[in-house]
Amino acid sequence: MKLRYSPIILFLCLLPTIVAAQSAVKLDTPVGGWRTGAPEGDGERFRQTVNYPASSVNTPAGQANTARISGQIKATPKSTEPGRLIVNGVSMPLKIDDAGRFDRPFSFPNGSNSVEVRSPDGQQRHRTQFLNTSGGATPAKLRVLLAWDSDNTDLDLHLITPDGAHIWYGDRAVPNGAALDVDVTTGYGPEIFAMPAPIKGQYLVYVNYFGGGYRSDDEGQEDAVQPLTRAQVTVITEEGTPNEKMETFVVPMRAVGELTLVRSFSYP
Repeated sequence: MKLRYSPIILFLCLLPTIVAAQSAVKLDTPVGGWRTGAPEGDGERFRQTVNYPASSVNTPAGQANTARISGQIKATPKSTEPGRLIVNGVSMPLKIDDAGRFDRPFSFPNGSNSVEVRSPDGQQRHRTQFLNTSGGATPAKLRVLLAWDSDNTDLDLHLITPDGAHIWYGDRAVPNGAALDVDVTTGYGPEIFAMPAPIKGQYLVYVNYFGGGYRSDDEGQEDAVQPLTRAQVTVITEEGTPNEKMETFVVPMRAVGELTLVRSFSYP
């Protein structure tokens, strides 16, 4: 005689395994619920001093908790591969240290946000959702995110707005309101451009391969390498509204010094 189990019984049998898998990933920040971000200022922004070999530091001391994604992945096999970070549908590599910890800067938009972290093998994952209000700041109607797939490398995001302003790590905030909120120099990214009131006209999105990784030889000397890395650029307009549009472009970056026009688009 065949035994049959209802879907509810099967779910209850599998529940301990599901809980164990989720508990292997811990998110210290962000946490679910409702939160108010700090007012716009240095505490919400992030820039790391360019210094090669690139530091393994993810986020510097003093970074506001409202502008970071931190936690730990436990009980996962050691791997040189990054984990995955998925924020509001945008998937990007997540740098993880030997203890399984991660700590990435991130500039969250107003409204509902979802954050999911996955282990390198994809077996452990954790997701949280929260409603973000940033102290009365105007929501960004245009955001551009840059991530890439290699560690200890530095790719830089450059935006040219219709009025000719150039936003990059050397000039992170310009009079038209556009700003580079996050600039990471240590691999994977993200770098995040935001503009609350976009000017009508054409925008140009460039990526510059600023610096490559380093490796040690048998005598401990460090030699520069220029790994091929793939840049992922995501352009988001009207984020968090019924009119939201998202486009993602992946381009190979082959050599340090390379400057690539990834995308030109018109707003609106």
